[in-house]
Amino acid sequence: MVEAVILGLLMFLLLYEPIFGYRDFQVFKADVQVNDQARMTYYNHSIVALWVPTLFILLLVAFSGITLGDIGLALPTFNFGPLGTIPSITALGIGLLYFVIAAYFILGSHLSSKVREELTKKKKEEYDRSMIAPILPITAEEKKRWNVVSMTAGLTEEVIYRGFLIFALMHLFPALSIWIVIALAAIIFGLAHTYQGFLTGVVRTSVVGVLFCAIFVSLDSLLPLMVLHFMVDYIAKLGD
Repeated sequence: MVEAVILGLLMFLLLYEPIFGYRDFQVFKADVQVNDQARMTYYNHSIVALWVPTLFILLLVAFSGITLGDIGLALPTFNFGPLGTIPSITALGIGLLYFVIAAYFILGSHLSSKVREELTKKKKEEYDRSMIAPILPITAEEKKRWNVVSMTAGLTEEVIYRGFLIFALMHLFPALSIWIVIALAAIIFGLAHTYQGFLTGVVRTSVVGVLFCAIFVSLDSLLPLMVLHFMVDYIAKLGD
């Protein structure tokens, strides 16, 4: 029974965002041109769409032999065995660098006019060339709601695409090596961002997925990743 539910959730992750998420974004792009509330509606829909599978996963944990620790909801501990010392330390080092850069921009946006100007410039460049520019918040109300979107993504996407997905793949296919599991989880995470385009969405997000999966496996915890994920998403609202 548990295996059937896990397989069902896995199929949902493979199909829902790559197909329906992409379709919803195309509808949103047309709607945002004529509807001032389109972003707020899209944000609200995204929040619900992320929390529903997350709550389903937590219910599965509550009514099965799966533990919170199995899906990474535990305090971090160094575990270099699965990947090896060098890959684990490399992943953690890159993650730490990522954190420092994100913290620099977040703190700098509040403390330094130079950093704010730099963020404003980068944001304008993003608007000019990015497929996801219509999503980015503009008004004060949208920026406040974006905080909720960022926090939701930081919490739920880590539970879904790191904690649960890696557990599910290892549970259903125990013969797979951890590197194959990481690659599959990263690709599924990338496919969930199909709406962002192939290179900036699927490929880039898959690469980030490999890094985040490696950090998760090396720490046996999602908690640091939740913080980092939130910070990276939060940066998108910074700049005038």
